[in-house]
Amino acid sequence: MNTFQRLRSTIGRSFLALLAFSLVGHAVAANLKIIVPASAGGGWDQLGRATQQSMQAAKLAEQIQVSNIPGAGGTIGLATLHNTHKGDPNALMVSGKGMLSAIVINKSPIDLSQVVPIARLTGEYEVIVVPTESKIKTMADLIAQYKANPGSVSWGGGLAGGVDMLTAGMIIQAIGGDASKLNYVAFGGGGEVLTAAAGGHITAGVGGYNEFAQQIKGGKLRALGITSDKRLAGVDIPTLKEQGINVEFVNWRGLMAPAGISDAQRQEMVKKVTEMSKSEQWRAILTKNDWTDLFLAGDDFTSYVETEQKNVKSLVHTLGLVKK
Repeated sequence: MNTFQRLRSTIGRSFLALLAFSLVGHAVAANLKIIVPASAGGGWDQLGRATQQSMQAAKLAEQIQVSNIPGAGGTIGLATLHNTHKGDPNALMVSGKGMLSAIVINKSPIDLSQVVPIARLTGEYEVIVVPTESKIKTMADLIAQYKANPGSVSWGGGLAGGVDMLTAGMIIQAIGGDASKLNYVAFGGGGEVLTAAAGGHITAGVGGYNEFAQQIKGGKLRALGITSDKRLAGVDIPTLKEQGINVEFVNWRGLMAPAGISDAQRQEMVKKVTEMSKSEQWRAILTKNDWTDLFLAGDDFTSYVETEQKNVKSLVHTLGLVKK
């Protein structure tokens, strides 16, 4: 090999090495944007920032910007994803079951059929509680009182139209009651529900298990039932289904991408989020926050969201939450 051939070979190898480095760098160096359609500190915000930390720790992205865009149950953030980031393969939005009811109640022109589901990450089951001194000892007792006098049973939970109210409505439907006449008392947050439930100011409190866990373990509240499909490990609370009430409910949270991205770009994002879900950082966050891992990605998650939209829309209308 003469000098010219050796020089050409060296240049060729250098070019290929530089190209490979460039391609790898592009795969991990994308600057991602995560929209949190709620104020800082809540469940969606926690999930968004946990995703940020985990993807950076797993070197799936070098920089990730989290933006809080609160309002109207998440539908303002949803509109931002659709209108501002359409076609952007490096944009994501935190979403969840609570957004589905907000879309219907607020008559949002954008719904989840107009974005691209990427993955369901976590979920929290709802629990029904009463004060420990309450004469109501079981779900059967609560249902018996309801059937004797529906108006005498007040169900307390978060904001009207939220997941707590949907849970109560589903229970009423399951036992043959009229969900449109649900006696529901809405509170601004879990702390207010907790105070009202422990103080006996409402017949039964409805909320995420983690919100009530310490008071249940400490003996201040009695848990009557939980909306999981089977009993949770280490949690001695009977499911509604095992008590003859055919209700399963999970307040899931996940990630959506904007419309307009290609299928290859969708698959790449699904791949990244799947890798993140297996990372040590993510597993540690799940354990620390006592989050239930409900990972579901790609086409399976898309089908799940389609079914959820139909079910929640029907229930919201049944509860009379949509103003004419």
